[in-house]
Amino acid sequence: MTEHETTPGTTGDSGAGAVVEQTRVEATPVEATPVTPVTAPPPVPVASDHPDRWGRVDADGTVYVKTAEGERVVGSWQAGEPAEGLAHFARRFDDIRTEVELLVTRLSSGAGDPKHALTSAKHVQESLADAAVVGDLAALAARVEYVLVKAEEGLEAAKAAKDEARAAAGARKQELVEEAEALANESTQWKAAGDRLRQILDEWKTIRGVDRKTDEQLWRRFSKARDAFNRRRGSHFADLDRQRSVAKTRKQELVEEAEKLIESDDWGATAGRYKDLMVEWKAAGRAPKEADDALWQRFRAAQDAFFAKRSEAFNERDAEFATNAKLKEELLAEADRIDPSLDLEAARNQLYKIQERWDAIGKVPRERVRELEGKLRTIEERVRGAVDAQWRRSDPEAEARVAQFRERVEQFEAQAAKARTAGDKRRAEQAEAQAKQWREWLAAAEQAVASR
Repeated sequence: MTEHETTPGTTGDSGAGAVVEQTRVEATPVEATPVTPVTAPPPVPVASDHPDRWGRVDADGTVYVKTAEGERVVGSWQAGEPAEGLAHFARRFDDIRTEVELLVTRLSSGAGDPKHALTSAKHVQESLADAAVVGDLAALAARVEYVLVKAEEGLEAAKAAKDEARAAAGARKQELVEEAEALANESTQWKAAGDRLRQILDEWKTIRGVDRKTDEQLWRRFSKARDAFNRRRGSHFADLDRQRSVAKTRKQELVEEAEKLIESDDWGATAGRYKDLMVEWKAAGRAPKEADDALWQRFRAAQDAFFAKRSEAFNERDAEFATNAKLKEELLAEADRIDPSLDLEAARNQLYKIQERWDAIGKVPRERVRELEGKLRTIEERVRGAVDAQWRRSDPEAEARVAQFRERVEQFEAQAAKARTAGDKRRAEQAEAQAKQWREWLAAAEQAVASR
């Protein structure tokens, strides 16, 4: 023996039970399991099952392990039977074997850390040359080599996965930046875009693995986009506030005018103005919500008050017109009893008085005007026909009649002019119609005089 060392709990060469482990000895080569490179070598045999296959103990207690290069001293056994010594060193081999198989299992299942497995396998590989164990060292070395290869592959795969994840993370942040820039430059959906930018920020915080330089560049772009969006949104709402302030002022003016018009009794013109005010209200735009609502309530209240007043007036007018129609019906009944054949002059005077009373009564419902005026005109034509017939039969006092008819024409023309000056279109039209009738009678009388 050239070198030796003691294990914990033993002394070098003294006493019973001492176990001396040695690392090197020149020995005659013996048969051992050859190292055959394979992708996945078979599991290493359990050395403690047949320790005598992998080593021996000589007469003086020296323990050897069989290797491809020959036997190697691994220690000394002085505590008992040689078989116990072999079993002891075989169990130590099995401990290493178990450690290696555990690494294999973890790498194969994907649960193991390739870096940790590589470090552990290298440590085992380095220790095998001097390991104080008895077992199939060649098979164990092949198994360790397999672990090293699988760990390297795992590291490469992990690196590739990491690179891929880094690339994917960078690409995703690039997409988020481009989306944020598009929102900042184009979107006018302020609430939706603002919510989306907050979602982008939340997602951004969850993305890891981008290299520092790229991450900082992308973050600067994203931050710039957010600032640009916030500035544009702030400018929009500032303009909106200004517009709403202008709208509020304009609507206050419209409300004040609408409230002044409540007392107007110029029904047609005022109703038209309220219609125009509504158009202007819509064109003014929206004021701040609270003010807009309050102004609208005032505006509607003014409208409602005016139209309620107009409706009341119209109801009164309709009632008055209905009464007038009844009175004119009574006049028509009275006029219908005129008999020109009995006393033509009395008939003319009676008709004249009825016409004056007719005019004094006033307006009737629009839908009754044609009916009532038509009936009166029929009676007037009957009296005029009688006058014409008398003229054709005789012409006493013709000149006097001509003068009388001319006077009546002038009288009705004066009434028409007076009514038009007063703005009473209805009375003017009625007077003109009567003047026309008397003018026709005048023409007939003048013709009678001329033909004598």
